[in-house]
Amino acid sequence: MTRKNKLAVFIMVLIGAGIFIYEARDLNGAKLIHELLSLDLKWLLVAFLLMFGSWIVETFVVQIFIKNGSDELDFKTALRVPLVEQLFNAITPMASGGQPAQLFALMQSGVEAGRASSVLLMKFVVYQFMVLINLLIGFDQVSRHFGALVIFIIFGFVIHVIVIVGLLMVMYYYKFTKKLVRIIMIPVGWFVKPEKKMAMQLDLDHKIDTFYAESLHLKREKVRVIKACFLTLIQLLLYYAVPYFVLLALGVNHVSIVEVIVLHVMIVMIVSLFPIPGGAGGAEYSFKTLFATYVASPSKLVLGMLLWRFLTYYLGMICGIVAMALPPKKDA
Repeated sequence: MTRKNKLAVFIMVLIGAGIFIYEARDLNGAKLIHELLSLDLKWLLVAFLLMFGSWIVETFVVQIFIKNGSDELDFKTALRVPLVEQLFNAITPMASGGQPAQLFALMQSGVEAGRASSVLLMKFVVYQFMVLINLLIGFDQVSRHFGALVIFIIFGFVIHVIVIVGLLMVMYYYKFTKKLVRIIMIPVGWFVKPEKKMAMQLDLDHKIDTFYAESLHLKREKVRVIKACFLTLIQLLLYYAVPYFVLLALGVNHVSIVEVIVLHVMIVMIVSLFPIPGGAGGAEYSFKTLFATYVASPSKLVLGMLLWRFLTYYLGMICGIVAMALPPKKDA
């Protein structure tokens, strides 16, 4: 890790600690400690296992896309990819560092750069489609019950739809998409210098060309894509179920796992809209707003927020730091 990355980790930990202290400022300290000591640890262990399980399933997805004839990654080497992704998603705005970090991890493992990019593009497409399916299932329930967050929910939903539509257009209307992008770039030229506009145009053209070339692989390898879709859906469900078992650990057992999964889907979508790394502040606010209906005790709600945030955010950072420190085995 570079000095800059270490600083980013330190800052995000400080921000997280500050948010928790702020949220707990009016709580009874003794009651908070009592709630902590009263946790049902078996359910908390299940929540831990679900997080690790989601990374393990994602590892299988990486292996599926990497495998090509004699080329493959062993499990330990492939596991390093989603863990490194967790770290850089957590410390960069809008999780923008996750993709480059995965590319770097694959190249460290001996995967050629072009092939690594291809794998990550296919993985990204599958992931976006599965996220959209989850959003479609849960959107109606949350929009009816939590009006204050509907604007964020709709905005996030629209962004995901735009991403999917853009990907489909490149896959099936390649030439039209390139012309459309050039038209969209015209007003951009009103605000930036000609050389910068040209650089942006060339970069977009290159990305469209690359994705179109890789989309041909997607169309040819339907069985591989179907397997990856199925595993990605399992990966997401394991991740989205984490807060349900956190609530069980707190003694809140009158909620439906389906409802909790739906709420978590919406929280993750809302968090993705905040430009701060990890959606700091927005994540905690969304959790408290959506789960306050189910958790009457303020102490339990804040403790639940802390446990959920640790499992779904800080645990990934810790594991990512460990993965970065371990040298990869070059198999591919």
